[in-house]
Amino acid sequence: MIEDAVSSLPLPQRLALSYAPRASRNAFAGLFALDTRFAGIVRHAREPMLAQMRLAWWRDVLAKPAAEWPTGEPLLALLAEWQGESVALCGLAEGWECLLAEPPFGASEIDGFAMGRAECFAALTRLASMGERADDARRAGRIWALADLAQGLGKPQERESALAMARKEAGTRFRLPRALRPALVLAGLARRAVKRGGGDLLAGPADMLAALRLGIMGR
Repeated sequence: MIEDAVSSLPLPQRLALSYAPRASRNAFAGLFALDTRFAGIVRHAREPMLAQMRLAWWRDVLAKPAAEWPTGEPLLALLAEWQGESVALCGLAEGWECLLAEPPFGASEIDGFAMGRAECFAALTRLASMGERADDARRAGRIWALADLAQGLGKPQERESALAMARKEAGTRFRLPRALRPALVLAGLARRAVKRGGGDLLAGPADMLAALRLGIMGR
């Protein structure tokens, strides 16, 4: 199940996940797989209302105890690791829903999306019984979300707005425990992308080497 979920992930998330310790690997895999599912819903939406309905279904399901989740959806089985923190996954759906607003996106839509991802990273610290590191994880999630969003936005003013917010976040320092290593890898790649003015998080061999260093050494 986890192998199928991983194979569909974007390359930066797949690479980051490869550095997850065994104890947190499933939780990260579930988050990245759900995030990728939401991205597909939004990206391929012909009618925003239909996309909103699909996101609302996920939000309603994830708001319930895991024992009440419907069977037959493999991704929900993978998300069982999130019991007790699945409210953050509801927030992820709300974050993606911000991108269904009428363009051009303003600061509120961009920030809403970033916070959806960021709060999931904060929730992962609590799942790892390291809730005291939630603020650091939240910062890492925002840097990744903003840099990743910027490279996918079509309008120059939207990209610059996301990059400006990312630059502000990239100036903050934080430390993450070994259990959150995928978050550190993604934040590090995002910082590099922001420094060169945006673009892909994995733009060449130097980024791959940076990910390797972050994944193994944590710095």
